[in-house]
Amino acid sequence: MHAQIVLFDGFDPLDAVAPFEVLSAGGAACPGALTVELVSAEGPRVVVSGTGGLTLRATAVLDPRRPGLVVVPGASGRIGAPDDAPGQEAGATGPARSDETVSVRLGRALTTGLPALLAAAMENPEVTVGTVCGGSLVLAMAGLLAGRHATTHHRGLDELGATGVHAVGARVVDDGDLVTGAGVTSGLDLGLYLLERELGPRVAHSVEELFAHERRGTVWRAEGPAPVSF
Repeated sequence: MHAQIVLFDGFDPLDAVAPFEVLSAGGAACPGALTVELVSAEGPRVVVSGTGGLTLRATAVLDPRRPGLVVVPGASGRIGAPDDAPGQEAGATGPARSDETVSVRLGRALTTGLPALLAAAMENPEVTVGTVCGGSLVLAMAGLLAGRHATTHHRGLDELGATGVHAVGARVVDDGDLVTGAGVTSGLDLGLYLLERELGPRVAHSVEELFAHERRGTVWRAEGPAPVSF
């Protein structure tokens, strides 16, 4: 299995690095079963994050035809007012500014070739798409998640729901070929859950022990009886 971690200008570093490291460790624990790489819509390049100018290098173009996992991070930046929208601020279509909001940086990603590549990945029955934090908003704003169950950072749940998504306030939401994580550090939990789902609980547990991280929360699925309100 191969995992592609997507980078775009303004991405949140921890959103990308946490699942990258967890999945890489899973591949090391089960040699030959899982490989991981950083990709972008444009191909090999240095990609500047939204945190302090930190950069990571994408080594390949995102290939939606390749079976396996595609993981989309969110963006980091100023939270901004609730009515801030992509494109409202100077810099939304030009060079990145240090005071840009998360919404502006997510909106810029939608002006690249990324949405089309993600749409193709979503249509591939051999691909599971995962997201961390605002990564689900990238998909939702591109019109790819209507009617699906997903989560994001708690501050973005209303925005996610406004796109036609069934927004769930859970740490990790499993909606079949779509697995989404909530706030930034949920990338660890998302990565461990994907390891458990794809390679089994023994591999996931070994990585959990290695990283001294106990997963948080219940993985939400649309299964079982609906609970009554408390």
